[in-house]
Amino acid sequence: MRYPHDFHRVNGALYCEQVPIARITAAVGTPVYIYSHRTLVEHLQKLQQAFAILRPLICFSVKANGNLAILRLLVQQGAGLDIVSGGELYKALQAGCPPSRIVFASVGKSDEEIDASLAAGIFCFNVESEPELEAINRLARRRKTLARVALRINPDVEAHTHHYIATGKKESKFGIDPKTAVKMLRRHAQLPGVRIAGIHLHIGSQITQAKPFVQAIQRGGEVIRQGRAFGAPLEYLNLGGGLGIIYKDEQPQTPQQFAKAVLPLLHQLQVRLILEPGRFIVGNAGVLVTEVLYIKQAYGKQFAVVDAGMNDLLRPALYGAYHEVIPTGRVTAARNGQGRYDVVGPICESADVLARDRALGRLGSGQQLAVLGAGAYGSTMASNYNGRLRPAEVLVRGTRWAIIRRRETVADLVRHDVVPHQLIR
Repeated sequence: MRYPHDFHRVNGALYCEQVPIARITAAVGTPVYIYSHRTLVEHLQKLQQAFAILRPLICFSVKANGNLAILRLLVQQGAGLDIVSGGELYKALQAGCPPSRIVFASVGKSDEEIDASLAAGIFCFNVESEPELEAINRLARRRKTLARVALRINPDVEAHTHHYIATGKKESKFGIDPKTAVKMLRRHAQLPGVRIAGIHLHIGSQITQAKPFVQAIQRGGEVIRQGRAFGAPLEYLNLGGGLGIIYKDEQPQTPQQFAKAVLPLLHQLQVRLILEPGRFIVGNAGVLVTEVLYIKQAYGKQFAVVDAGMNDLLRPALYGAYHEVIPTGRVTAARNGQGRYDVVGPICESADVLARDRALGRLGSGQQLAVLGAGAYGSTMASNYNGRLRPAEVLVRGTRWAIIRRRETVADLVRHDVVPHQLIR
């Protein structure tokens, strides 16, 4: 299996680009997230090149990985940022992203978040409901400004992905049904604080084929045609994100295949294109490295108990997600088929299993394992559950590497706690 990333073996040792993983872990310990600079840049460039004819605005999805160094790196390469909260707005601005390249999604934007985004002058809001459109109009008028918005359409298409990350079905909380969207476009002129300038379609994540996107564009395109008939200035189509990556044996479409399938439809609609990729750019660019604490045997099974858990990487527990796990050093063959393990963490939950029944050779305490494809929705979902410290993060570029997030300390666990002495003596 060939993974599209820059993690590879040299004389049996796992490297990130030109740096041995063992050199990094010797300095910063485990667990640690390690990212490849080259993989991040190349994956962004693949999308930029595939859709170059439309000069797209490609807004990296901050929820996939919100590390400031990674955000700044992608912004420097021409990316915008897709945010879903006021906190992510703050991060986007701290990362140096021009507000003209920021789009704000989220089904539940507060007045405070909307107002802060208006003050910053972001490019547009992806609107999820009629009440939200009214709120943006009200707040924009208060500021005597004009807010650019796109209506997020729920096209009711099957994305063939995990039901937790399918967002384009009619039972989903996301988006506006096409009939309601057309009704909203009909009255666009009655909302002096907003300019309904586009349609947004985000139908889910980890989608490996073009067909669901084509169906969504066809249904969204009909809304665009009807809206334009009412005079709505619909200039762009935001296709969201959702491009799948390789975790195990998936065969996802390439950016070129994706572009070939959808570009004819986009040309017909004469729209500017916005994309909001997250996983595609950062997913295979990162690994989580963990150390084996103990080898435990029970009821004919072997468990590799490691120092990373579901608080560090939630996806296997939340989605039943598969991540490839490999030793970072030389693999020693195990006798009599004894080299299969469940890789489990220290968290007091039965769901704290990073991988099941994996052939890893002979393992022992102190050996290190790399959990591949952990760059997206790994560090951003990490927590302090069980009083655990969130891990360090490292970025590698060629022969150089640097810490881009320090490991938390025990003081961080109580930094925001308050003991009210008037109530507790």
